[in-house]
Amino acid sequence: MDPDFDFDFTQKPVSTGTTIMAVEFDGGVVIGADSRTSSGAYVTNRVTDKLTRITDKIYCCRSGSAADTQGIADIVAYSLNYHENRTDKEALVLEAASEFRNFCYNYRDSLLAGIIVAGWDEQNGGQVYSVPLGGMMTRDPCTIGGSGSSFIYGYVKEHHKPNMEQEDCVEFVKKAVQHAIYRDGSSGGVVRIGIINKDGFERRLFYNTESGASQISGNQSFILEQVMDAAN
Repeated sequence: MDPDFDFDFTQKPVSTGTTIMAVEFDGGVVIGADSRTSSGAYVTNRVTDKLTRITDKIYCCRSGSAADTQGIADIVAYSLNYHENRTDKEALVLEAASEFRNFCYNYRDSLLAGIIVAGWDEQNGGQVYSVPLGGMMTRDPCTIGGSGSSFIYGYVKEHHKPNMEQEDCVEFVKKAVQHAIYRDGSSGGVVRIGIINKDGFERRLFYNTESGASQISGNQSFILEQVMDAAN
C-alpha cells in the first residue's frame, strides 16, 4: 500500500474534473459532457449532470470546482430570469456569457471555474462562448474544456467542419467525449448531449458501449427495459 496515498477524501475539494464540449451547427448548437464528479482519487458521483440550464434556450457546461460552478450558474440563471421578466424578452446568449465572464474575472483569485456557455437567440442564432479560468471570454464555433480536453485536441481539429448538420454534430460530440472518457481518469460515466435550437432544448444520453446503447454483457440494462415496458 502506498503510504502517501490519502484516504481522507472528505477533505478533498469536490471537482467536476471533466470533459465538456460545445459545437455550433447550422440552426443551433450541440453541447456534451461526461458525468463523473470526483473528490481526490474518489469518484463521488458517476451520473452528474454538467449541462446546466440558464434559460430555456441557454445552457452552460461546467468544469472545475463543483461548488463554484453551481453557485455561479445559479446566480446567472436568477439574474437572466429577472431580466426576462422585466423586459418580457428572451435573454441573449452573449448576455449570459458576459455575466459568467464578469463573475469569473472579478473573483478569479477565489474561483476554480471553467465554463462553456451555449444557446440560441433570434438575434445571432446558435452561439458558443468559452469562459476559461481567469475570466477571459471568446466565441468559437467549436470549443472543448476540462481535464479530458487535452486528449482530444487532435481529434477535434481533424473532424470538426463548419456548418455541420445537426445529427453529424451530435455524433461528433458523442465520439469526442467518449474518446476523452477512455483516456482521462478524471472523466467517466455516460455521455450527456444537449441540442439547442429555435424550438428549445433536447436531451440525449449515450452509454459507453460500442453502439452507445445501454447494454451489460450483451443484454439491455434494466433502465432501458423499464422505458420499453412503459412505452408498451
